Amino acid sequence: MNRVLVPLLTSAGLFGGYGVARATGVRWAGGAVLGAVGAGVFGLVARRGGPVRATLVVLSYLGAFGGSHPLAKRLGAWQSVAAVAAGAAVPAALLAER
Repeated sequence: MNRVLVPLLTSAGLFGGYGVARATGVRWAGGAVLGAVGAGVFGLVARRGGPVRATLVVLSYLGAFGGSHPLAKRLGAWQSVAAVAAGAAVPAALLAER
């Protein structure tokens, strides 16, 4: 179950965080969504895969968030979020469980 749920959550967190920030014009609100989803993902992965795997998943999630910013200058905002969400889903699926 986690191999499906965790990649979906990481993608939803990236899309949701950007969507909230864009819709409200309040960047920290998007960051709050991103952080809340990241904390939930950490808990899910840590329960089944352990804290090391959970840390790696969250680091790839945060790396995707950071990478979306320079990528947005080349692709556009939503396209960038889609690209990094797909990229973050791969390690999330591979590391979600032992």
